[in-house]
Amino acid sequence: MTARPTGAQSIEDILATARARLARVTAEVAFAEWGDGATLVDIRPAAQRAAVGEIPGSVVVERNHLEWRFDPVSEARLPWVSGYDPRLIVFCAEGYTSSLAAAALHDLGLGRATDMIGGYAAWAAAGLPTARASERAVALAPGAAPAWRR
Repeated sequence: MTARPTGAQSIEDILATARARLARVTAEVAFAEWGDGATLVDIRPAAQRAAVGEIPGSVVVERNHLEWRFDPVSEARLPWVSGYDPRLIVFCAEGYTSSLAAAALHDLGLGRATDMIGGYAAWAAAGLPTARASERAVALAPGAAPAWRR
């Protein structure tokens, strides 16, 4: 093992710092908030969505496009993103990458953004609605690959 450079953090440190900034929610709370108008944001790549499924009604914004699609002043933002107050609940496969992504949305000023504890795996385990990718039950943001082609 090589010595860590001065000032470098471990991924565990970075993750803990990101999560300290968030009011993370369980899958059940995410489901309830979604029913009240929150947006579920799926940042998983198409291959993961094709393999295990999707959450119907979620918006797919793959991780490499996230900040551009949700920055209210970005020319690449989603058409319905017009301010800094939307309730965005980001999820990934198991709730790790989504914490980092939600913290990045906070950096953009989207202070109501958070992530779902346990990600898609927790949602599915809770028996909440899921769909096969072939059902095309999600909204794809520009640049997001459709999972049903896999």
